[in-house]
Amino acid sequence: MPPARFKDLALDAVDHQALADWWCAALGYRRRNQEEDGRTWPADWPVPIHDPEGEGPSIWINPVPEAKSGKNRMHLDVRGDTDELLALGASLIRTNEGATVTWDVLADPEGNEFCVFPPEPPVVVPPTVR
Repeated sequence: MPPARFKDLALDAVDHQALADWWCAALGYRRRNQEEDGRTWPADWPVPIHDPEGEGPSIWINPVPEAKSGKNRMHLDVRGDTDELLALGASLIRTNEGATVTWDVLADPEGNEFCVFPPEPPVVVPPTVR
């Protein structure tokens, strides 16, 4: 048995309420407390968001007094459309054009970096041979 198991991701933000809304829009997540138990949590508490399909990890958006400085030591990797994320308010840090990598590096509205990989190609099922 390992000494630890993965539970959740945590992301710091000065405006944690707005950043929770942004990540919900970007990932199709929902605030956990709004749909599961009907409780209203105090506005200064961390905001838990989750994938309603149960596929992605839960993320806690935690309030902090200071803005981000320096590069993230850990970041999210997502599959998606860079242009749509930019239209939502992300910033482009580096594009994969002309590079040997297949992902773009973006930042959320508070500057937290994340990598955007192309969507997964559809799975093609060959016809059944009779």
